[in-house]
Amino acid sequence: MMYLRLLFISCLVLLPAPSLAADDGYGYPIPGSYEATILGTPASLMPEFPADMRTRQLVLDVIPDRKRPKIFFYDEGLRCTFAHQEQKAPLVFLIAGAGSSDRAPKLLSMMKALYQAGFHVIALPSPSNANFIISASQSSIPGDLAEDAADLYRVMETAWKQVEGDIEVSSFHLCGISLGASQAAFVAKLDEERRVFTFRKVLMINPPVSLYSSATRIEELLKQIPGGPRKQGIFFNRMLARFSQFYRYGNFVAINDDFLYAIYTERLFSKEETAGLIGLTYRISLAGMIFSSDVMTNSGYVVPKNRVLRTTDSLFDYFLVSTHLSFFDYVNEYFYPYFQQRRPGLTKQALIDSQSLRSIEAYLKSSAKFGVMTNENDFILTRAELDYLRQLFGERAKIYPRGGHLGNLEYKDNLAYMVDFFKQ
Repeated sequence: MMYLRLLFISCLVLLPAPSLAADDGYGYPIPGSYEATILGTPASLMPEFPADMRTRQLVLDVIPDRKRPKIFFYDEGLRCTFAHQEQKAPLVFLIAGAGSSDRAPKLLSMMKALYQAGFHVIALPSPSNANFIISASQSSIPGDLAEDAADLYRVMETAWKQVEGDIEVSSFHLCGISLGASQAAFVAKLDEERRVFTFRKVLMINPPVSLYSSATRIEELLKQIPGGPRKQGIFFNRMLARFSQFYRYGNFVAINDDFLYAIYTERLFSKEETAGLIGLTYRISLAGMIFSSDVMTNSGYVVPKNRVLRTTDSLFDYFLVSTHLSFFDYVNEYFYPYFQQRRPGLTKQALIDSQSLRSIEAYLKSSAKFGVMTNENDFILTRAELDYLRQLFGERAKIYPRGGHLGNLEYKDNLAYMVDFFKQ
């Protein structure tokens, strides 16, 4: 856990000094895409949140009698976070971004903003999060938008059954961020058939248009590491050493905003290294997903087939192996073979095409319930994909001039727009 924590902290390290926002009426101050993605929103530019919320953690038995390998002894069910009003109110389901839990910081900020505006909220982990793979995924192989949507819908039904006796709900809404935004679109389409919630509004924040295209762009960030992806171990160790040296000689007692801005202004990292840190963080998240899926399915992809991992076994070697597996390795060697076996005749290109908003384009274009928030410089989108979102959603698309990928999500204007979207 300390290894992951240090990596996360390292990924908050940025390169050039912050500059003032362009005079375009939008006050988010960080112009660079990578920098905004990593640094996020300065605390002074976030809204004031309520000091207290009525919340509790839900632990859901989504798949009764699910057998868990002993190495996952700690996983007792799917964890979701529930915030509730005393009076009748709309309920918003939030879907986390790739690999994230229900307690991801950005998701909690969204929950606080919605709660403050009078909404009930249930925050869900991503289907690519280990807890979801272990406790809520039917196949335990994440990545297919239709199957992930079915798993998410089952989770929502289970959560609703657990809380419906405690609250009054006037309407249901849905919101997802990053990968969760694309999943929200497929969940909403499924709801058109099942009609359990009849979502009134669905907001997609920084969605990929094509999962394959966006993952490819993230993987390509690793190519900017000096020496390329093969040097990621050396690169990572060098980043930690540089970070540790700065911390050791600074007069800081905590990892706080002042510390992060001090690093930011010291220009300790080049643009290429900053991009590499984002790519490396993605690999760490992907490694956790692959390991959890492999153990749950006994596929033999990382852990030898039929190897029973004990709670005392070291997992570090498996973790290192997993971090060297790219998204393309996962698709070509694990994901595609699984679906090809289930769907004879399925081509890889057909599978890739199905993991895109284009595959449900007619539905998205015709439904007035959808809205999109994204940024001009979100690096997971090509220029053509950004134009596609404009064309697809028209006036329902809110595109900010900067913010990278989710970097401006907690900015006060963005959260206000999100709340207003669900109030209309």
